[in-house]
Amino acid sequence: DEAAVYDRQIRLWGLEAQQKMRNATILVVRLRGTATEAIKNIVLAGIGKLVVVDSEEVHEEDLGAGFFFRDEDVGTKRVDAAKVRIESLNPLVTVETKHDDSLLDRESLDALVMAVDLVCVTDWDRDGLSNINEVCRRFGKPFYAGGTFGLLGYIFCDLLKHDYISPDRSAPKEAPKNVKATALYPPLHMALRHRWSALSKRQTKELNPAVVHTILALWEYESQHQGKLPDSEDAVPELQSIANSVLEASDVNKQVLTAVPSELIGTACTSAAHEFSPVCAVVGGMLAQDILKALAAREAPIANFFTFDGNTGGGTVCRMNME
Repeated sequence: DEAAVYDRQIRLWGLEAQQKMRNATILVVRLRGTATEAIKNIVLAGIGKLVVVDSEEVHEEDLGAGFFFRDEDVGTKRVDAAKVRIESLNPLVTVETKHDDSLLDRESLDALVMAVDLVCVTDWDRDGLSNINEVCRRFGKPFYAGGTFGLLGYIFCDLLKHDYISPDRSAPKEAPKNVKATALYPPLHMALRHRWSALSKRQTKELNPAVVHTILALWEYESQHQGKLPDSEDAVPELQSIANSVLEASDVNKQVLTAVPSELIGTACTSAAHEFSPVCAVVGGMLAQDILKALAAREAPIANFFTFDGNTGGGTVCRMNME
């Protein structure tokens, strides 16, 4: 019966890859729009077990991008409202939900991480992501972070030392078409020290540094304001100053960018604290696709910081301090 359900996927990436997914337990922390889309896709793909941790209640604004929630769920715990709907997507997947605040305390987090194969944290602050990333490294678990700031979105991954099968397009006809490859990933705190000085003008432009540094600036703003994001144009001067400082520290080619555009900063200030369903769908879809790639080890995953600009519909992948 299972083979019939997953027949198309097995044809696509093989029985062994499907088996790896089927045996995987994935922890998802925080159930907002990005996580909703990612969970839908990984559950439909047939992972073995999903553990969702979120201590918050459903708010009216969650109804826009959180399609696991209904009007009558407002005021109830997010994970309680979503559990049955997640299970209905694929009865073959075991779904476990937790809404205790203390679960992310040191000892409880250690136990949570030890019990799973991969950790995905969404819409979290930079320092919190870095802490969870370090716990994952201690136990040798792959780590994903993803989220949106209004029209902007990001995915970061730390897959430690990741082996995967890569297509060899340069191989002669009679040679094997696939080769084994390895990628070494840095933790988030190391990735954030990345310097852009080695890139040419063209390479720098292709990576859209304005969007990357606006996201990094929003993380810094959030850190300086006890977890609050900018929510009006009043914050433009401060966010502009932070963004330009981050840009300067990154040593980005000045022929490409000397300051983050004020229009982008203005948009970020008015939209970053809100969720937009299409942006969550793109980022959450990419996040799920990459988690499945990492589990199947059939293709190269993101290396290692993906950004999405909903203003243009464009996305780029930036290698941040990767060997």
